[in-house]
Amino acid sequence: MEVAIEVRDLRMRYGDNDVLTGVDFDVHTDEVVCLLGPNGAGKTTTIEILEGFRIRSGGQVSVLGQDPAHADEDWRAHTGVVLQSWRDHPRWTPRRLLTLLGDYFEPYSTPGHPRPWDVEDLLETVGLTELADRKLTALSGGQRRRLDVAIGIVGRPELLFLDEPTAGFDPQARREFHRLVHRLVSLEHTTVLLTTHDLDEAEKLADRVLILAGGRIVADDTPDGLAQRVAGAAEVRWSIDGERFVHQTDNPTGFVRDLFAQGGDEVNDLDIRRASLEDAYLSLVQQHEAGHAEAAARSFREVTR
Repeated sequence: MEVAIEVRDLRMRYGDNDVLTGVDFDVHTDEVVCLLGPNGAGKTTTIEILEGFRIRSGGQVSVLGQDPAHADEDWRAHTGVVLQSWRDHPRWTPRRLLTLLGDYFEPYSTPGHPRPWDVEDLLETVGLTELADRKLTALSGGQRRRLDVAIGIVGRPELLFLDEPTAGFDPQARREFHRLVHRLVSLEHTTVLLTTHDLDEAEKLADRVLILAGGRIVADDTPDGLAQRVAGAAEVRWSIDGERFVHQTDNPTGFVRDLFAQGGDEVNDLDIRRASLEDAYLSLVQQHEAGHAEAAARSFREVTR
């Protein structure tokens, strides 16, 4: 797979405060990668450096083959950004705004990659066709967020940055947004890098999760891989004749098979509780916050060998 983002020894200092102290990671094309971390870990700083909005203190960064700090307008036309929030004219309508923004991308169209989206197709893709001529102030939070995404992808970007994309969403709006992101990746082959505090969202969206803590990436794996490798064994619960039993195991499938071979029909109320991404995330972050960064990194390296 081609590399869309390559980061090596990324550093950022504000005054005497080192926020990023050596960040390393890659993002491959057609991936959805989620950057997780506690407040103040440097997630937004990292994203802003990759977007070209903030100048780093040190390290090497390549995004779509260019250094964002010195990238040209053609590079900018190949990236899309969905911010947490932004201001605009309340009397605009989705159709008018997207038409205006789309005009800026016309000079970057090529025979193999037309830009921008056709506005009517884009409105349909994000589910705003019926609302295309309403004032922006009349849109709900979920509808407005779909417009934010439309603004971010109007130029058909190869790479899309999403910063806390569903903050404040209700469950239905969040589900619709997740479907939209999956559609962008599958149909438009858009690479996505997002930040979120919603661990359930990270599990649903991400092919790979990066955990940023202590100024570094302390874990890099699939959501399931992180859960299994960092958070430990699964927990099997069952009952026999009303008596409850609990057992922890790294091989719940094999244990349950043996359990039924021995207990047969006497086994009731079987429940297997696997470690979640939340378990893995909290385990790593708590170790770092307790001052055990090296132990956390060492334990992760040992279980991922």
